[in-house]
Amino acid sequence: MPLDPVNIASLYAPIAADMNAVDEVVRARLHSDVVLVRQVAEYIISAGGKRMRPALVLLSAGACGYSGVKHHELAAVVEFIHTATLLHDDVVDESSLRRGRDTANAVFGNPASVLVGDFLYSRAFQIMVGVGSMRVMQVLADATNIIAEGEVLQLMNCRNADIEVDAYLRVIRYKTAKLFEAAGRLGAILGGATPAVEEALASYGTHIGTAFQLIDDVLDYSGQEAETGKHLGDDLAEGKPTLPLIHVIQNGTTEQAGLVRDAIEQASGERFADVLEAVRSSGALEAARRHGEAEAAVAKAALAVLPDSKFRETLLQLADFAVQRSF
Repeated sequence: MPLDPVNIASLYAPIAADMNAVDEVVRARLHSDVVLVRQVAEYIISAGGKRMRPALVLLSAGACGYSGVKHHELAAVVEFIHTATLLHDDVVDESSLRRGRDTANAVFGNPASVLVGDFLYSRAFQIMVGVGSMRVMQVLADATNIIAEGEVLQLMNCRNADIEVDAYLRVIRYKTAKLFEAAGRLGAILGGATPAVEEALASYGTHIGTAFQLIDDVLDYSGQEAETGKHLGDDLAEGKPTLPLIHVIQNGTTEQAGLVRDAIEQASGERFADVLEAVRSSGALEAARRHGEAEAAVAKAALAVLPDSKFRETLLQLADFAVQRSF
């Protein structure tokens, strides 16, 4: 059943109490005797967000029959890791707007943002050690390492107008989807799932994470700034060749392809209006959205190994949300 994309609270209704418990863990573990650490961390955490990654930990654990409280801690760990990447991303990208307000680096400066990102990473590892599972630590250590590699891959691909679709998807799998994958896997581990179920939930995470990023690419050229909470065209100004731009270069007219190629290679948003028209008229947005929908379909298919439950149903709806959303 399609879900109203702006009403994510209704989607999380089956895990509302667990999400509140995660928020309590987050608030408690944000504490630091260093005032600036608290200020920066609370600033970005309080900005909210869709919280899909911690929700995935909770839903996967529930789908596997887990009934303890360690999933609250691991959901908080995943949220801390994600938040740390946001702090670092905004510094690297020189971003000034996220979730509809000034980025932490715009408010507190780059050094504070980088160092508090480091604090959140290290605090995340403190929490996961407390869970007492070597397997959990392995999954999260591997995930954070792959995410860092994805960030470097993206940096290397800036201004590269010749990047192929598969190479771009590799960046997404590393930079974005890997934490979704880890979230699904962690829930399965806590629930004592079979290897087949664990791999299925990890695959679900990979594909929903990929779908989520592909729709983000679409929204950069089709959304409204007030809804997306970021400056449209930022990726273009940074020379990032996202899937809609790659589609124009490979399938647009010679004039359209040349325009987009120049914009990427010069890392310039000056002709954003012209690039926007090329993206929209070439069918690039529809093509990228279809790719995202295909990824979401693979994610949903992976859940066939799970028994029926409110958690499985919510995971299915979450995949729909990932591609139907407008923010």
